[in-house]
Amino acid sequence: MKRMIVVTSLALFCSIAMFAQKSPVFVADGAAIHGYDAVAYFTESKPVKGDSLLSYSWNGVNWRFATEQNKEAFKANPDKYAPQYGGYCAYGASDGEGHKAPSDPEAWKVVEGKLYFNYNKSVQQMWFKRQDELIKTADKNWPSLKDKGK
Repeated sequence: MKRMIVVTSLALFCSIAMFAQKSPVFVADGAAIHGYDAVAYFTESKPVKGDSLLSYSWNGVNWRFATEQNKEAFKANPDKYAPQYGGYCAYGASDGEGHKAPSDPEAWKVVEGKLYFNYNKSVQQMWFKRQDELIKTADKNWPSLKDKGK
């Protein structure tokens, strides 16, 4: 049963990747990272939904924050808080030549001061097993992948 769930997740993951966004930042629900507060992953160690009244436009995308302090921290140093690979799935960015796949704000991890997302928690478990290797591969893939639609 577990294997079937993983296989189904991967099939869905690959089919969604075919329709990936061209934007270098993953946008869902009208904002980056589903409207979650990027700074909160670092300061509260958990996903926190941002407020549309506390928005900041960066990299052509609307970012939302839970507090004015978080918004100001992001404005002062967006590269510190913005997720790697534009918030797209880290596993997808590392797969072969890489592809853009959506991500789940609940499937996240901060590694060496950088925020990473995955498609879902099942994919994240696979990413955890080879995380360091996959980060290196995704880092190599991302410069050519970020402006592609797929």
